[in-house]
Amino acid sequence: MRVAANETRLLMLGAVKLFAPVNGYQIRRELISWEVEDWAHLRPGSIYSVLGTLARQGMLARHEVPEGSRHVAVYTLTPAGDGEFRRLFAAAVTAADRSSPTAFHTAVALLPLVPRADFLTWLTARIDTIAARRAGAAARYANAGAVPGHVAELAGLWERTDAVDESWCRALRARVAAGELHFAGERMDWRPDADDPGWQMHRDRAHYLRVLNLP
Repeated sequence: MRVAANETRLLMLGAVKLFAPVNGYQIRRELISWEVEDWAHLRPGSIYSVLGTLARQGMLARHEVPEGSRHVAVYTLTPAGDGEFRRLFAAAVTAADRSSPTAFHTAVALLPLVPRADFLTWLTARIDTIAARRAGAAARYANAGAVPGHVAELAGLWERTDAVDESWCRALRARVAAGELHFAGERMDWRPDADDPGWQMHRDRAHYLRVLNLP
């Protein structure tokens, strides 16, 4: 199997980090509810194979938990997987890749898994990168006749894309710096509805922790 793209690895490692110990069916159900097929280009049918790949690479630990007459594969994040998650998350935020925003969208979806101060550092680096790119482009295209008209139109599209990204990131940075949103080690006030499947996942997680003797 081809090694999963970085954004897919980030998403899967983050999902396991968020819910572990967790089985593959639970991960699949949760990610489908996030509509990842639309914005993260992750096919639900590939989730099990990605989990297997990450386990073989030492990023995840696979545990066999007895459930009645069968065993269920349950996953937890290894120290190597946690380090890989942090590396991919930082890269996704700081890269400011205009042509491929999926990694950044994935990182934003996983914000509660990183410390607030770290995210502010990475987000500031992203803002600086975009601002520098916009300044450089403005200098290159200052002369309206320097490039053909269609190239100037494309440059205008890039500028508008970067302007929106920078403005949104600056507003987010202000909210995060003011203490808004929820990050690693902080209390989350939001709770899902009483009939949300996540509550069953929470109960299953408690069961897996007891069976695996994990803290």
